Amino acid sequence: MHRHLFHIFFIFCSFYGISQTVKIDAYAPGYIGKEVVAYEIEDYLSYYEKPIARSTVQNDSMFHMTIQLDRTKKIVLRSNNNKTFLYAQPNGAYKVSMPLEDVYSANRKNGNEIELTFYGLDTSDINYKILGFQRWLDYFVGDNFYRKNVDTTNSDFASNLDKFKASVQKYYENDTSSYLKTYIKFTIAGLDNVQHAAERNRYEKYDFYIKGHPISYDNDLYMDYLKGFYRNLLPRLHDNINEQTYKGILNESPTMIMHALGYEYTLKNIKIREMIMLKMLSEVFYSGDYPQTNILTIMDSVANHGIFEQNRTIAKNLKARLTELVPGIKAPDFVIRDTSGVKTLSSFRGKYLYLHFIDPLSAQNRKDLILLKDLYNRYNSNIEFISIYKNSDEIKEVNLDELISAHWGTYALKESNSIWKNYQLKSFPHYVLIDPSGHIVASPALSPTPNGQYETIDKTFFLIQTALDRKR
Repeated sequence: MHRHLFHIFFIFCSFYGISQTVKIDAYAPGYIGKEVVAYEIEDYLSYYEKPIARSTVQNDSMFHMTIQLDRTKKIVLRSNNNKTFLYAQPNGAYKVSMPLEDVYSANRKNGNEIELTFYGLDTSDINYKILGFQRWLDYFVGDNFYRKNVDTTNSDFASNLDKFKASVQKYYENDTSSYLKTYIKFTIAGLDNVQHAAERNRYEKYDFYIKGHPISYDNDLYMDYLKGFYRNLLPRLHDNINEQTYKGILNESPTMIMHALGYEYTLKNIKIREMIMLKMLSEVFYSGDYPQTNILTIMDSVANHGIFEQNRTIAKNLKARLTELVPGIKAPDFVIRDTSGVKTLSSFRGKYLYLHFIDPLSAQNRKDLILLKDLYNRYNSNIEFISIYKNSDEIKEVNLDELISAHWGTYALKESNSIWKNYQLKSFPHYVLIDPSGHIVASPALSPTPNGQYETIDKTFFLIQTALDRKR
């Protein structure tokens, strides 16, 4: 009896997995006192990130984090506007160093993509294996890619790529990590897309790479390949399929669209078909050729009644992504309190609203205040200014001196306030411009400081003020 119960339990674990602990011990000397947040990527079409763990860097420059995972995933770490990642597997233990800047890239005040340094990685760990494969890949590309650029008719690249594939396959054939094998297969599949490097047509690539491969929602290389393979699919469909898909959109019917797409050879797999239908609809959402409300209704239908759970999540996230803080969309409401009472978005109706989200602990953030005060003095008759920051015990009065001296409203809000999530705030400073009717003009909006194209919000404010003056 006990043996049968154990057998059933083992089968259950094999199919569904059991959440296991992942530990991260990190040395982060540039982040003392800062919070580090770990995110998992809910899906690779919307790229929505869900926070799964938090930690604060202590005075000894260390932070410790425990995460529960039931399968291998890519984990994103964010702190101080910086972003990095690692691949985490159940029962993994990682000792890493987290730099403040990327030594190979220019430092950007609004945040940087940085690389972790690993210490003492076990040879069975997914990061050890991926890093080893990437080093091998870098050598191959470095030795061979220039030949394609020098002579696109030269067959050496294709020949050497085939040899590389054979060597990789032989080396990893006994490895038991399906995540690693998928990562490698679709990294090489990406090389197969190099111009003139391979002779496979689109259908051959589908048969070779996609057709028989398990759908790997959590593998970024697999999903990147799928997104590239099916990019801008709708215009490339056969006329009859395209026409029936269009009718399905007009009828707000995912069933009609799924039926039409079933005639496309590369969409025979119904699970891929449902996912790619969502991707395809998101791509044409802003084209002006299809009614947006119909597309949103279809996304909502799949989010609630889709055939596959993973695709229901994708539909929910894509719908949110399509309607989030884009010009013309209703701005999310908020609640802020001060000595005069409660204020919401409607409290500022009738004037343009410039939301300024700031990290007072950042000297670079505080530099914007000098330019912001000048803008306020010139445009406050037509544009309302608000500065918002997270309430924290770390913030001292000296950090707020310049902010307090401003003549516009400044508000310290708790971490739990919904405004941080609703306005998708991951880096500071961040600006949002809202029109008098409460709709988004720009998010992120231009800042007082010039961007890479030497643009600032000043010109936008000048045009607003000129237009309003003419009306008067």
